[in-house]
Amino acid sequence: MTVPVLKGGKYLVLAALLTLSGATAAQLLPPLGGGLGQVTRGVDRLGDTVDSTLTDTANRASGLVDRLARTRLGRLDALVRQNPQALEFDARGDPAVKGELIALDAPAGAVAAATAAGFVVVEHGEIEGLGIRSTTLRAPAGLNLAKAEKQLSRIMPGATIQSNPIYQPSGAAAGGSARPVAASPSGPGATIGLIDGGVAAHPTLPRAIVQRGFALGAPLPGDHGTAIASILVGKGAVRGVSPRSRLLVADIYGRDPRGGNALAIARALGWLSVNGAAVVNISLAGPANPLLARAVAATDRRGVLMVAAVGNDGAASPPAFPASYPQVIAVTGVDRRGRALIEAGKAMHLDFAAPGADLIAAKAAGGTARMRGTSFAAPFVAGRLAQLAAGGALPRARAVALLSNEASKGGAARLYARGIVCAPCATR
Repeated sequence: MTVPVLKGGKYLVLAALLTLSGATAAQLLPPLGGGLGQVTRGVDRLGDTVDSTLTDTANRASGLVDRLARTRLGRLDALVRQNPQALEFDARGDPAVKGELIALDAPAGAVAAATAAGFVVVEHGEIEGLGIRSTTLRAPAGLNLAKAEKQLSRIMPGATIQSNPIYQPSGAAAGGSARPVAASPSGPGATIGLIDGGVAAHPTLPRAIVQRGFALGAPLPGDHGTAIASILVGKGAVRGVSPRSRLLVADIYGRDPRGGNALAIARALGWLSVNGAAVVNISLAGPANPLLARAVAATDRRGVLMVAAVGNDGAASPPAFPASYPQVIAVTGVDRRGRALIEAGKAMHLDFAAPGADLIAAKAAGGTARMRGTSFAAPFVAGRLAQLAAGGALPRARAVALLSNEASKGGAARLYARGIVCAPCATR
């Protein structure tokens, strides 16, 4: 195989990748232990090592796409093995809340039949703000999720049955040098909702942030949520895109190993919808899910703009959700030179790119850290939409058109879609 020669001797990076043996490649998988935050970092370390120096052709030649796919599978396996009492794989091979199924459109008679068969109703009711009625059931002891889903589908033929899968952050801290986020001059901004982990008190963040927990131990400050909040509304060391916006934070993780599940996201969307969020940032990625799909559609009908990251699992990964839902504005990331992040995942559609590397953002313990990933691209788009919506409700099609008019153009549409939002923001 011919090794492409890259400027500045960077062909050595590619040569090293090409010579990785199977055993060496396994070292790219994240180590066990440390919970959700740790098992989401493997792809970020890989992207940081290569530092976006490879062209698309070189990526294919090196098998990097396959390596990212293996890293994803290893990360998901580690997540479940670290939390065997709380999580298991569902019928589709996705990590989900152990023994838990969600039924939509279940008639009362079917629920009674399910309980007679050994299923236990955990809760039944309407998700606040969205008008969605759901029933959460626990499977009989000893029955795994895949078999339980088949059995419950037979008992409830008119209902939609699926697991309660887990969604993970789409970025983490990275090593090396970087420049502070430096947003364009900001005017008024509409209220922004953030679905993530908790946000810490930080000198660059306003004190008036409102937080609510949707998991055990939440709200609990974390680096991921704090970093994204600083890109959205930071002032000082990190100058956010829309610093005059009010920020509402829905912590769906807390200390809960089951945190980040579809039901928690749906409840967070309902809470944000009824509390005045004009734009919601969701820097999380996971599988398609009927409850999440309905929650997204209901939130869209309320006129709330939703922005989601496409994830960091590479081009070979399954489409990321909620970014792939048609009502959601899907965002990928670019580095300081405007090059697409090699680890960026995909969605069933792509709307915009934004800075996703070489960023300095706030960290929960104070100070700042370098961040990389599509997680940190999404808030550039969400923050700018909050500015555009400052004068009142902004329909999604109109919002996309306005943002498209000001986005920097160039490159293949499959990499940048309608353009790069806030292209100079992170490179001043």
